[in-house]
Amino acid sequence: MLNTIKPYLSITAALVLIIALAADAYLLNILTPYLQMGIWLALVTSIVLVLAQIVRLEKHIKNNTNQLLIVKERLTNEIKHRLWAEKAASEGKIKSMIIDENIPIMLAYFNLDLRCRYHNRIFRRWFGLKPDQIDGKLLNEFSGEEFHSAIKSSINEILAGKTIHRERILKSIKGLPYIFTEQYIPHLDSKGKTIGFYTVHNPRAQEKTRVAVKPSIPYPGDAPTVQKTADQLVAPPSKEETHSPKIVASSLTIDSAAANRIAQAIEKGEFSLYYQEISPLQSNIITPIHYEILVRMQEEENSLMPPDSFLPFIDQYKLMPELDRWIASCIIQWLSSHADSKAFFCLNVAKDTLLDRNYAGFIQNQLASNRVTPSQLCFEIEMLDVRDSLGDTLLFIDKIKELGCQVSLCSFDGNPEFNHILNEVKVDYLKIDGSLICNILRDPSDLEQVTSINQLAHQNDIKTIGELVESDEIITKLTELGIDYAQGFGVAKARPFRELE
Repeated sequence: MLNTIKPYLSITAALVLIIALAADAYLLNILTPYLQMGIWLALVTSIVLVLAQIVRLEKHIKNNTNQLLIVKERLTNEIKHRLWAEKAASEGKIKSMIIDENIPIMLAYFNLDLRCRYHNRIFRRWFGLKPDQIDGKLLNEFSGEEFHSAIKSSINEILAGKTIHRERILKSIKGLPYIFTEQYIPHLDSKGKTIGFYTVHNPRAQEKTRVAVKPSIPYPGDAPTVQKTADQLVAPPSKEETHSPKIVASSLTIDSAAANRIAQAIEKGEFSLYYQEISPLQSNIITPIHYEILVRMQEEENSLMPPDSFLPFIDQYKLMPELDRWIASCIIQWLSSHADSKAFFCLNVAKDTLLDRNYAGFIQNQLASNRVTPSQLCFEIEMLDVRDSLGDTLLFIDKIKELGCQVSLCSFDGNPEFNHILNEVKVDYLKIDGSLICNILRDPSDLEQVTSINQLAHQNDIKTIGELVESDEIITKLTELGIDYAQGFGVAKARPFRELE
């Protein structure tokens, strides 16, 4: 009750005193001069208190108004981000439907309980079922024992993070035998734990008419290539082929139509490059503008497929080294034609590219022939790839750094088991995993993790980059923590590379 009436006490007292003085002057005339003076002093004091309350109230209103404006602006931005995300999700759904209808293999995704969470059209057709007969169902509920047993027998290896490859013969629902090339690919979270797995089945007719595909993509300065016969493809590569700058697909027996389609997409330039700025956060950093190079695949009517829709299949067909070379060639040519540019480009390197012993030689030839400064290129390596292929990664980094290029380690989450890698892998930049960056304002443990990663990197003289930065508040926090760079939607959107002039 006191808190309720407290704001009105001063003005009430002032009104009572005014009434008392007025009543005495016109009616009573009983107050002595000293008493009148005391009442006047009390009245002045009450008026001062009222004015102070008014000033304080106006200040409070002003602060609340500013806070409301900030909240309104934040809500407006969140609505914009949500609309953008919904639009992107809608577009992604359309792209996924295109993939679902046209990829010539059986593709499905299962959680750890063997419950189906995704399947494409070819997968449904094999079983002769409708989507609602497979969605969310256990594998043994819609598949035969023969199909189910192979996955069940391999589940322990899959959960251990191992990719399974095998081949067997299965009969379709019409009783026709098909040769199945199967792959079970584990899905790992940011901590390296298996949370599900993909199944890729490639059924072919009973005659083993498989073709080993080795398409090669011409690069500037390459001589015209000649298509090799199947026998030549099986033979070991010659010394000249081993040192050739042209990259070839794996000689694994894969579906020729799908592999050729991807190879033709690279050869005909059906990929579009995008760039995203990596912005410095600290005032003492004076470096060229950093950009990460991203890739999209073109579809009909000039629309673009997101990388998650096509990169897994390029990786499956062992064509990632070829795509990485095409991207590097495009960027080096751009730098050559923009000799005055001081831009610094970060290029992603796939796991298979780390295993390619000729990739560093290809980069060296491209840099030399185009007269480009090596220090303008930085090659980004995923943390999981380093963990799985530490020896090959160290060899790759040594060769790349000998050329004068720089190296970045991506998606580092501060797992204590892998902290020693920073002592073995000599990199220039460390990208802190976006799953930590997104939560630093809400999760104290993630904030502490980011802080310790930054300190560890700086102890090893490595610059840090925060991934997936989505707001100004996160940018401010990263700046306070001493993170060197930030990248994400809150910094800059990905833009078509042709706009970078």
